[in-house]
Amino acid sequence: MPHVNKQMISFFLTTRCNLRCVYCYNSKKRKSSPIQSLDLNFAKAGIDYFFGNFQSRHIRFYGPGEPTQAFSLMKQIKDYAYSKVGENLSTELQTNGAFSPTIRNWIAENVNIVWVSFDGPPDIHDHNRSFPCQKPSSPVIEENVKYLTSHLQKTGTVGIRVTITDDNMRRQIEMIDYFSSLGVKHIWADPLFQEIQSKPVCMTPKRQEDFHFNMDAFVNTYVEAYQYAKSIGVFYGTNLIYNFDGCSEYNCRACTPVPHLTPDGYVSACDMVTFGGKANHMEPLVYGKWNAEKKTIQFYEDRIETLRSRKASNMPACVNCEVSGKCAGYCLGETLNETGDLFGCNPRVCHAVKRLYHQIGSITYDYFHP
Repeated sequence: MPHVNKQMISFFLTTRCNLRCVYCYNSKKRKSSPIQSLDLNFAKAGIDYFFGNFQSRHIRFYGPGEPTQAFSLMKQIKDYAYSKVGENLSTELQTNGAFSPTIRNWIAENVNIVWVSFDGPPDIHDHNRSFPCQKPSSPVIEENVKYLTSHLQKTGTVGIRVTITDDNMRRQIEMIDYFSSLGVKHIWADPLFQEIQSKPVCMTPKRQEDFHFNMDAFVNTYVEAYQYAKSIGVFYGTNLIYNFDGCSEYNCRACTPVPHLTPDGYVSACDMVTFGGKANHMEPLVYGKWNAEKKTIQFYEDRIETLRSRKASNMPACVNCEVSGKCAGYCLGETLNETGDLFGCNPRVCHAVKRLYHQIGSITYDYFHP
């Protein structure tokens, strides 16, 4: 299905995180703020709103910190959602995988889809994603992935999300073999993208100079790895192709929009905006706010209307593009962060999507992509 069809409510549970990832896209924002967790009453109001206005019964736990660091809150939210729709509920968790056996057992029994952020063999992963004390995290995550693939795979999906950098770009086939040895059948590779700061990337030339990711090299190495994974029964995706299994004027769910509830009490349209307060150039993606006194969510109808208008037919760069239905301007959050324009596009990414579609073509996914 096109990414826009992945309708769900996301809960950004906490700013607390137990890893220190070198490329974290919201680390500066988290470090400059006190530790915050999502208001349970806000979460319940969000569930009531979502189930009352959308057909989907899919809920999801996500950052900006590590969601299992708010384990009790996660259980309460899941239980409340279940009380509303029962067995129709579908639950997803996106996690760094560094959690205890107690949490792992609960996940295996209560979560349908688990995506673990894991960057490959230990020498790659531990360079990027260690504990604060510099202790490697890969042994803990590897054990948890093995457990989940053996206990959850028959009834749900256990997938890996890999951040691709210059360090691991040419080791993708090796990564596929490594994850396959852990029982993983679904891997999703995300090219490194720019951190969110106070201004869009286009206004800070130094950031553009310092950031390096060879997108052409990624396309070359990805296609080879994709074909290899296919030959051994593993699906190897990337967010550059997540609309290759359909055709849509919208790139993603942010254009619908569907709610992502933030720890500081806002409704965001996108994973890239995990804090609603002082969102700066990302503010167009904030379309609601929780009123704790009245226990109601105030929605900004003008922003909702604008988000819904972000579609290929309204974007000059997309109107006549041969792959507009497979891209539609690419990721709204990343594009807004880089260009400062809700209707902008990133030529570097557009070129990569075209190349990939010419080499891979349409795809049918048998699972919910991240």
